[in-house]
Amino acid sequence: MAYKIAEQFEVQAPIERVWQYLIDPASVVQCLPGAELLESHEDRTFAGQIKVKVGPLSMSYKGKGSFTEVNDDTHTVRMVGEARELGGSGSTKVTMVSIVTGVEGGSSRVSVEADIHLVGRIVQFGRGMIEEVSRQMFRQFATCVKSRLEVADEPPAQTATTDQTNSKPIDSANRKAAPADTKAISATSVGLRALWAIIARFFARLFGRSHTAESD
Repeated sequence: MAYKIAEQFEVQAPIERVWQYLIDPASVVQCLPGAELLESHEDRTFAGQIKVKVGPLSMSYKGKGSFTEVNDDTHTVRMVGEARELGGSGSTKVTMVSIVTGVEGGSSRVSVEADIHLVGRIVQFGRGMIEEVSRQMFRQFATCVKSRLEVADEPPAQTATTDQTNSKPIDSANRKAAPADTKAISATSVGLRALWAIIARFFARLFGRSHTAESD
């Protein structure tokens, strides 16, 4: 199953603060429930894993990603990654482009476009459900980023580097990176909201067609 995501959100924070946050895997992973950063290297490659629970299914994915483009002038970052399901045959590939632009009042707008390809048990939920769940999870990510950056005079997050001798992420003060919340994403409630959104749109279209027919 292949699908696309195009979303955006605004953050009441300077563009450079938002930009530095989004190009730091150690910072971004803190807003991804169930995600864990395993390695981060100076060549802008990283490894991680994520736990996902969708209804009765519980899945863990482990893989690698890299920033293939980081343009400080246009504040554009392109990330590609792929992961495989641990103990299963599923896999996922993603190409994501994020652009940060300034808006009036000193805030920033983050625009994200992603191409995602899924293989395995998760596709049984269908395209509509998966796309809606993805949108709900993106909104959760946006809310987390805003809560971390929309603080007056907050210093920028420290950029994680890697101790090349053991490939473990450390920060600029040679301390271990803050542990991420590795609790699995529970998409049950998210899935219910997604299902309701799909049903609501169906009836909206249905009643819209009925109204048009009656007018004719």
